[in-house]
Order: sequence, then structure tokens, then C-alpha cells
Amino acid sequence: MILSRFFHNWERRLASVTKDRIVRPFDRGEDWIDLPGPKGPGLHGWVDAIMRDTPAFFDTPPTGDYDFDARTGELWFPSALTTPHPQNNTVFARWFPSTDAKRAIVVLPQWNSDAEGHIGLSRLLARFGVSALRLSLPYHDVRMPPELTRADYIVSANIARTIQVCRQAVLDARRAVAWLALQGYERIGILGTSLGSCLAMLTSAHEPRIRAQALNHVSPWFADVVWRGLSTRHVRESLDGNVGLEELRELWRPINPWSYLDRVAHTKTLLVYARYDLTFPVDLSRLLVDEFARRSLPHEVSVLPCGHYSTGVAPFSYMDAYVLISFLRRNL
Repeated sequence: MILSRFFHNWERRLASVTKDRIVRPFDRGEDWIDLPGPKGPGLHGWVDAIMRDTPAFFDTPPTGDYDFDARTGELWFPSALTTPHPQNNTVFARWFPSTDAKRAIVVLPQWNSDAEGHIGLSRLLARFGVSALRLSLPYHDVRMPPELTRADYIVSANIARTIQVCRQAVLDARRAVAWLALQGYERIGILGTSLGSCLAMLTSAHEPRIRAQALNHVSPWFADVVWRGLSTRHVRESLDGNVGLEELRELWRPINPWSYLDRVAHTKTLLVYARYDLTFPVDLSRLLVDEFARRSLPHEVSVLPCGHYSTGVAPFSYMDAYVLISFLRRNL
């Protein structure tokens, strides 16, 4: 009880450092339904159409338009989904090669990560024999249009836009995997943290070249984290009175990890959660872990003795890096 109170108070202090959270208007986002993909009558019909064929929704046409600078390790390529914001439509990644020419991973950082997020982890991965390609998520750092100071367009109270931008992240990650394959890598994995862990699982579920996934902070449902999480209270404020949790969970089925559990039956999975997490509520993480066990899906579990934000603070950041790197070295 004392430890729980200590970590929860610490998590609230760490979360309160960010002062630029904006309560944006609720929007069902019908204008985002017009992007390439299935059509259906209204928002619910569109979601139903997606769920009838998610491989088609996450299908990623190949590209040869990769621009790689070997001197800086910078990689640029076009996103497979064109959004209304030109800055967001070119994917940026940084490459950290190891001496092992066979195994590599795609790294997806957390929501609102800046350009340096997970760079240290990527360097550590490379040092221990796993080459790492660190992606900037849609609407993050160099992909952020000038009207934003936060990556609000990937997680927001705009229902269809949230689906489409998370879809874009998956398409970007799949093109990153394709680039690794073009470089001759045969054992490919993916690592994602927080929002990145959700996107990593959606990618694994639709990308057959991924052998192992390290999911750092987990939940079965996208909607529940937004509805209950410490970091998304400003989004919940906009949702309240416009949509309930059950409807939101139904509408966000295309981006729920729960929707794709059977599609990762042959993927080795690490599930990491933090015992005092207020952003990804712990009961949700445990529910997902229990479901992996119930379905006999191949997985390992690691529980960090901290919270969500404090995972990024020493010594917990070192513990987290150790379990992630150890898992990927063993399973790739």
C-alpha cells in the first residue's frame, strides 16, 4: 500500500510536467473515411467492413523509393497512406546496425516521443547484436505539421482519424520491415512501447516476416486506455457525453490488440507491464496476459516494479532495457 501510494503520486507528478495538453472537439471523423480502404454506411458500417478483411485494410504496397544515407544512418521513404498533412506523409527512421548481419528489429517509440526517444535503447540493441531501425511515428517530430505541438492526431477524440493514423503507423512499420528484408535480414522482430506496443502488435498480426515482438506496456483494448488512462484525461474530457466506452471499444476494434490475438499464434511475444501503472491500468495488462495464457499463445511476461512514466527513469529504465534486449537476442 505504501509503495503503491508512492509510485502513484510520482506518476501524477511526472505526468503533470506536460502543460500543452489541449481538449479538442469531439468528431466522428467521417471525412477520414474517404481515404483509400473499405467503405460502409456510416462510421459503424465502415468499421464492420474493415473487420471483415483486416489484411486488406493493412495491406502495404511495396515501394522502391527508399532514400538511405549510410553516413548519418537516416532513412526516408513515402508512407503508403496519404494524409491531408504533407509533412506527415514521408516516413523518417534512424538506423543502428550491429555486427550481426541476420537479425534486426523495427523500434516504435511511445506516444509524443521526441526525436531522441528510444535512440539510447536502439544503440544498446545494436551493441548487443540486434540491429535497430527506429521509426518516427505519424505526426511525431519531423512529421508534425506546424499547427501541432503534440502528436494529437494519432490519439484523439476524432474517432475515424485515430483509426486511420494508427493504420498509417502499421503501414509505415511494414515498409520498414520490407527495407530490412531488402538489406538481407532474415530474422526480423519489432519492439514497441506504450502506443508503440499496440501498433507493434497490429503490425505483427499482419506482417508475416516478423518472428518476435517485444510489447512494452500492454492493454487488450485501445479504447479502455484512452478512457481510463492518466495520460489521456484531456481526450476523455472530449469523449464524455458524445460516446460511451462500449461504443468506443466497438468503433476502435481495428486498432485493438484483442482483435488480433489469433493472428500472432506463431509469433514469439514478450508482454511487459508496470505494477503501478496509471496510464495503462494494470488490470487491463493482466487481462491480456491471462488471455495469452488461456489461448496457449507463445509468450513471456515481465513485470516492472514501477509505473508508466517512471519506467523511463533509472534504475527502472535499465531493468526494462535488460528484459527487452534479452528477449530479442534469444528469440531472433
